[in-house]
Amino acid sequence: MRVVFGGGRVFDGLGSAPAPADLVVEDGRIVDVGSGLDGDERVDCSGRTLLPGLFDCHTHVMLDHIDLWRHVQTPFSYQFYVAMKNLDATLRTGITSVRDAGGADLGVKQAVEDGLIAGPRMQISIRMLSQTGGHGDDWYVSGAMVPTPFGIDHPGAPSGMVDGPDEMRRAVRALIRAGADVIKVATSGGVLSPRDDPRHAHFRPDELSVLVAEADSAGIAVMAHAQATDGIKNAVRAGIRSIEHGIFLDDEAIELMLERGTFLVPTLVAPRGVLAAADAGAAIPEDSKRKAREVVDIHRESFRRAVEAGVRIAMGTDSGVTPHGQNLRELPLMAEGGMTPEQVLRATTSSAAELLGVADRLGTLEAGKVADIVVVDGDALDLASISERIEAVYVDGQRVIG
Repeated sequence: MRVVFGGGRVFDGLGSAPAPADLVVEDGRIVDVGSGLDGDERVDCSGRTLLPGLFDCHTHVMLDHIDLWRHVQTPFSYQFYVAMKNLDATLRTGITSVRDAGGADLGVKQAVEDGLIAGPRMQISIRMLSQTGGHGDDWYVSGAMVPTPFGIDHPGAPSGMVDGPDEMRRAVRALIRAGADVIKVATSGGVLSPRDDPRHAHFRPDELSVLVAEADSAGIAVMAHAQATDGIKNAVRAGIRSIEHGIFLDDEAIELMLERGTFLVPTLVAPRGVLAAADAGAAIPEDSKRKAREVVDIHRESFRRAVEAGVRIAMGTDSGVTPHGQNLRELPLMAEGGMTPEQVLRATTSSAAELLGVADRLGTLEAGKVADIVVVDGDALDLASISERIEAVYVDGQRVIG
C-alpha cells in the first residue's frame, strides 16, 4: 500500500529549509518526495511539518534520576523496568534512534527489536571504560561503592574499570562479546563522579591506542566522555570518533577536531540538569554540585566556538541526568550557541545518522530511506516549543505514537 503524507511541509535533513511537499511511503520505505503525489491512502499533513526520525546520540535509558541515596535503596532489577518507561518517553518526543552511553545491555536492545517493549532504535555501549579514580569509579572516601544503574556489573555488563593497555584490550573485547555497538571511554574526569576533576585528562596515549585498535578490528567506533582540554586532544589524536560534552575546548582541540572530522556531542542541558536535580532535593555530593555550577558558562562558550569554527555537531542530551522525554530541551540551547534552527535539526537528524554510521538508511526524508517520520504541528524551526507539538511518530512507516 502506498501511503501519501500530503499537504504539509517537509524538512528533508539534506540542507534545505522546510518546504511544501508530499511524501510517499510503501513497505516501510520512502519511495518519493515531491508535489502532487498520489497513493492508496492519504494522511493529511496540512499545517504540519514532516521531519526525519530524530536522534539522541547520548542517553542513559536505565537511569531516571541522579539521587545517590535513592540508588542505594533501589532493587537491582528495577532499572530494567525504568528503561521501559524511559524508552517509551523518548519515542514520544520524536526520537526514533538513540545511542545509549552506558547502562543498557543487549537484552534491553533486543527487547525493543523484538517488539516486547516500545522504544527507539538502539546502539549500546553497555559500560563506560574508566581508569581507577576516574569518571566511572564509584568509590567514595568512606570506602563505600555507590554505583548508579549504568555502573553495576552483571552478566550482561562486564566491568569497565581498567588500568594499562593489557586490561584495556581485555575490557574492549569483553564489551564487544557482550554486544556493544560502540565503545565508550572516559578520557577525563566528570561532574557527577566523586573523586576526579573535569579538567584532568585520564588514560595515557598507549591505553587509548590499544582501545581504538581493538574497536577498529571489530568495525565499531569509539565515543569519549571528554571534558578536559588534554583529554579531548588525546581522544582526537587516538582516532576516537566523537567527543561527548567537550566542556574545556581550546583552539588547538577545535583545530584537531576539524582536521580529523571528529564529532562533538555537546549535551548542553546536562550540567543544568544536575543543578535542577540538586535544587529539587536530590542527594548529590557538594563537589558534584560545585563542578556543575563551574562548567555551565564554560561549556556554553566552548560550544559556541566549536560551532563558529565548523566542528561537526550531533545532538545528545545525557538524558537520565535530565528527564527522559524532555530530550528536545537541548535544541534551543544549541541555537543559543550559534547554530541556526536548520543546523540544529540537521544535527538531530542527518548529522547524527552520519555519526552513528546509519546515514545510508536513516536521518533524511528521501527516496530509498527507511520511513522513520515525525509529524510536528506548525513550524518545526520554532525550537522552543517543538517538543510540545509532536503529533505523530512513525517507525518503518508504522504509526507508533499519536
